[in-house]
Amino acid sequence: MSETISHKRAKARAAGKSGQTEVPIKGNRRVDAMTPKKATEIERSGSSSGLEKAARRLRDSGKQQKVLQVPQKHMGKATDAMKKVNVSGTVKNIKGSKRRHIPKHK
Repeated sequence: MSETISHKRAKARAAGKSGQTEVPIKGNRRVDAMTPKKATEIERSGSSSGLEKAARRLRDSGKQQKVLQVPQKHMGKATDAMKKVNVSGTVKNIKGSKRRHIPKHK
C-alpha cells in the first residue's frame, strides 16, 4: 500500500534539514525519520498492535530521543503502547502542538 501525502509530509517535517527518512534498522525494519540524535515514528492508525510495533522500532533505533507521532485522538493509546514496550520518549500529535513525555517504567 502506498503512503499518503500527509504521511510523507509528516516524515519530511520530522527529519528536517539534517535528517533522513526511511532509515533501516536491525531486523529488516525502517524508522520513518531520523536525525543525529532523534528517531521519529509516525503512526496514523489507532490499532494497539501497530502502535506497539512503532514503539519497538523506536526502542531499537538506538537514538537518545524517541518520538511517536499519532493523531490527537490516539495519544492515549500511544502512551499506553510506549509504556507496555517500556520505551521512554515523547508522544506528539501530528501537528506537534500537544506532547506527552513517557518516562521509562521498571
